[in-house]
Amino acid sequence: MKKYNHIILLVSAILVLTVACRKEPKVTPAQQETLFTPETNSNIAGLFLLNEGNMNMNKASLDYIDYQTGIYHRNIFGQANPTATKGLGDVGNDIAVYGSKLYVVINVSNKIEVLDKHTYKRIKQIDLLNCRSMAFGNGKAYISAYLGKVGDASAPNGIVAELDTASLEITRKVMVGRQPEEMAVVNNKLYVANSGGYSPPNYERTLSVIDLNSFSEIKRIDVAINLNQVKVDAYGDLYVSSRGNYYDVPSKLYVIDTHTDLVKHQFDVPVSNMCILGDTAYIISTAWNYPKQENEISYTTLDVKNEKVLSGKFINDGTEKQISVPYGIIVNPQTKDVLITDAGNYVSPGTLFCFDSSGRKKWSIATGDIPAHMTFIYK
Repeated sequence: MKKYNHIILLVSAILVLTVACRKEPKVTPAQQETLFTPETNSNIAGLFLLNEGNMNMNKASLDYIDYQTGIYHRNIFGQANPTATKGLGDVGNDIAVYGSKLYVVINVSNKIEVLDKHTYKRIKQIDLLNCRSMAFGNGKAYISAYLGKVGDASAPNGIVAELDTASLEITRKVMVGRQPEEMAVVNNKLYVANSGGYSPPNYERTLSVIDLNSFSEIKRIDVAINLNQVKVDAYGDLYVSSRGNYYDVPSKLYVIDTHTDLVKHQFDVPVSNMCILGDTAYIISTAWNYPKQENEISYTTLDVKNEKVLSGKFINDGTEKQISVPYGIIVNPQTKDVLITDAGNYVSPGTLFCFDSSGRKKWSIATGDIPAHMTFIYK
């Protein structure tokens, strides 16, 4: 019996040590830093910045600029939601404010976090496999989803899910093309960019058009391979980017007339990200040049009213040389300041840059890893 007593004591000791050594999940503390003099005459309350974080690292994070105090806050989600053991999750892919709520799409974690836009506390987590981007209209959120595992060339066609923003329940789904990306709502139709990005060179090349009453796909518009971004201007035209094949088919930009659902114009301008404010489209691009074996970075502006490339740049003081990899872009609708994120080396904190309307750098600040997606919040 003594032998068995020794075994029992040994097992008990191991269990005690295991419990003693087990630590509660660490909460990454929020940080804050004074950035600029408060803009008290603005109706903009602040700016949310979603940092993607490197894949499989659970390093997506959420930052906030308080325009009323001029203070930059890092990792506000972790501080507001200490019981979220894996933080915000794996790869932040989109962010938007709609009504009283903040919506955050976390791609590899297969979820949408719905937060209170003032306290940043979780209201609800909505599970959706390989979710990507959002668009809003008529009290609904529309969320594109690849379906299938990340990188699976045999993944099925993707879907768009309709989320009721009051009940926070998914009410309808519709199938679209493979690996759908960004979307836009125009005239009670939802336009969805299909990429087919998991199966090169067999890319998709169409926009799915969804009737929002019946929530069915009514047509597809042939545009170009590997579609990505979809932005709408004040005249009802869509600006749709093609990423090309990253080799001998370059990235380009296409204009679609939503009255006829036809391509009406093509710009031989590479696009990684873009933002339209008023009659101006602000475009950044980081395109790999195979012959040169290096990235070619460009900053372009378009006149969307007259559909022409403008000669002027939106950075005029040479400080764009401080940006290694321009990644995200948004324009302040009041001051016309242009905010650009720099992904840097993709594995360590990036940088957010701000340029005034004359193209001169105002400030820059360190962010989380791979700063990418931004949205303003108003008073």
